[in-house]
Amino acid sequence: MIDAATNSKNETAAYHHGDLRRTLIAAALELAAEGKDWNFSLREVARRAGVSHNAPYNHFAHKRELMAAAAIAGHEALRAEVVAALAKSRDPRAAISRMGSAYVEFGIQNAALYQLMFNAPLSAPDWKPEGVVTAYAETRRVVEDVIRAGVAKGLFPPAVSRKGNLQTASLFAWSAVHGLTMLAINGLANVEEGSFDRVTEKVMDMVLDGMGHKE
Repeated sequence: MIDAATNSKNETAAYHHGDLRRTLIAAALELAAEGKDWNFSLREVARRAGVSHNAPYNHFAHKRELMAAAAIAGHEALRAEVVAALAKSRDPRAAISRMGSAYVEFGIQNAALYQLMFNAPLSAPDWKPEGVVTAYAETRRVVEDVIRAGVAKGLFPPAVSRKGNLQTASLFAWSAVHGLTMLAINGLANVEEGSFDRVTEKVMDMVLDGMGHKE
């Protein structure tokens, strides 16, 4: 058992190393994954992190701030998965298909986190965390860069790269994978277990075909 003095010393060390904030976020992610929701208190997060119940307040004044930080971490992890998938192929069509599969798999494997990432203001409808919006936008830029590469290689018509069209194209592709991911999480996709990769590939083929129509 860790006594109060030792606990305080460990917390101080964590502050010095900048680890406590990350530890608290990780603890929250673990609790969310286990309970499949975010119905836990900051006290529970502190207990899971092995620190005093007041420690979280040094980094998060409210639970919603911790949830926003978790959502940002989720977007960063999703972006890393997408970028890694893109790196496996130089062909834009194959790259986008791989990106879609990586995206859906991430969402299914991290269901509670994924839902938070796109619904961060769970405890305050009028609250829109700037950091979460920024993290989402950074991932969206990755999608737009891939579409631009597709235009450069003749996969899509030049008009797709125009500013308004590029935004629409990225929303089109994102909506497809996001919708499939949410249907899968909610058990409504009506897809046999283990076959999501194949289904995602077919969905992405339809998206790519739709974007590739000539004017």
